[in-house]
Amino acid sequence: MFKNALVTVFDKTGLYECLKPLVEEGMRVVSTGGTAEFLKSKGLPVTMVEEQTGFPEILSGRVKTLHPLIHIPLLARKTKPADQQALEKYHLSPFDLVICNLYPFDKKTHIQDDEELVEWIDVGGPSLLRAAAKNFQTVTVLSSPEDYSRIKEGLSLDGRKRLAAKVFKRLSHYDSLVAARLTGQDRPLPGDAELVRTLRYGENPGQKAEWYKSSFTKGGLHQAECLQGRELSFNNLLDLEGALSTLKEFNESCCVSVKHNNPCGVACGNHVRESVVLSLNADPLSVFGGIVAVNQKLDKSSAEEMVKFFLEVIIAPDYSEEALDILSQKPKLRVLKWPEMESFSSTNRELREVSGGILLQDRDKVVSKWNENWKIIGEKPNLKMKEDLLFAWKVCAHLKSNAIALTKKKQTVGLGMGQVNRVSAVEQALSCQQRFHPHIDEGIILASDGFFPFPDSIERAAQGKVQWIIQPGGSIKDKEAVQKAKDLGLNMVLTGQRHFKH
Repeated sequence: MFKNALVTVFDKTGLYECLKPLVEEGMRVVSTGGTAEFLKSKGLPVTMVEEQTGFPEILSGRVKTLHPLIHIPLLARKTKPADQQALEKYHLSPFDLVICNLYPFDKKTHIQDDEELVEWIDVGGPSLLRAAAKNFQTVTVLSSPEDYSRIKEGLSLDGRKRLAAKVFKRLSHYDSLVAARLTGQDRPLPGDAELVRTLRYGENPGQKAEWYKSSFTKGGLHQAECLQGRELSFNNLLDLEGALSTLKEFNESCCVSVKHNNPCGVACGNHVRESVVLSLNADPLSVFGGIVAVNQKLDKSSAEEMVKFFLEVIIAPDYSEEALDILSQKPKLRVLKWPEMESFSSTNRELREVSGGILLQDRDKVVSKWNENWKIIGEKPNLKMKEDLLFAWKVCAHLKSNAIALTKKKQTVGLGMGQVNRVSAVEQALSCQQRFHPHIDEGIILASDGFFPFPDSIERAAQGKVQWIIQPGGSIKDKEAVQKAKDLGLNMVLTGQRHFKH
């Protein structure tokens, strides 16, 4: 199966059982110090590393395998004549199996003395693993005792490639542990994270916080230029992300106002000023201290509307000079310019932390255009109504569940979010509409991110002058909900797609 193995491990669990049948088939084992003694004690023949290199372990074991006569047979390529000549010149047999695991730095981070701690930072092990994984075309690498059961995967190229990928993941995590400990972090950061800046504090003044960017993406919010105002806070950044993710749903002129990571006003108009006015006045109470994002160049008249409100941050792809002069009247207002915001797209995956681990999921996607396969209850919507329904559907998808969005002519007029039952979300949205838009008494659209488990929400919606409902459906009581809508003269669209946002 294998001819020549390099074996050096800290955790010796299962090692003898893995190697014994391979040695019996004629495999040669090259090993170091404690690993070699362990295998010899079990009766397995072992070639010591210093026998191959002609150089003893030195520096109290810090230098054992860091030698050309170890790395040449690790990195030599079968397809390169010069590599094969190097093997012949130094009388070396290429390694086709590497078994190596690292010093358990993760179990030593409690050590306070740096001089003692650094001795648990592995150097030779990562070098061997990285070399073996790089040469996965011919080398099988097992980086943990849990991989021993997968040794047969090493007989195929795809299997060796998967095992090599596992090595690089482990090395990335190992390095992040070391970096976190040496920089005083409580836990490691993702391997691709780079510090943008240390923030004043987190969600609350007692929480430390930093802002990192991912080296895997070409751009991001860190590209935005702060034209005036104080540095961004932790909460500012969260709200900006919420505003921008909602804004990305719309290609037409749009303005999104956000408060506490929820949209509080969304509007699309014929021009930027109209979008801004409609968004800010959708809920003029909640927008106090909010974040506002627009997807077009901000002009003078739009800036004049914005300075009527107390806002924390404004972000736009560009600004006119007149607009910046007006915004400068409020020097504490953070004004961000991000030309790339329209072309930037987030990754397709979302990561969230739970106790002792992480959750990874595909990012929720909302349809970009009307789906003719959606089920219609009641009258058929015309083109204008389809556009308005789609607007409500997109906005609702960006509210925290349970979520209800009331809209009229591409302006939110009442939003309900974060409620533990759907009827309360309806009540919250209707309360906002009746307070700030009491003149609207017909043509209101209600979008719901989830189905209606009971018809009570529909009854309340009808009392609030709602005429159209768009929702995913899927409840075991869908028939009751549909019948209630029919009885009350409401039109309904069933999309078949839920948009919970926890």
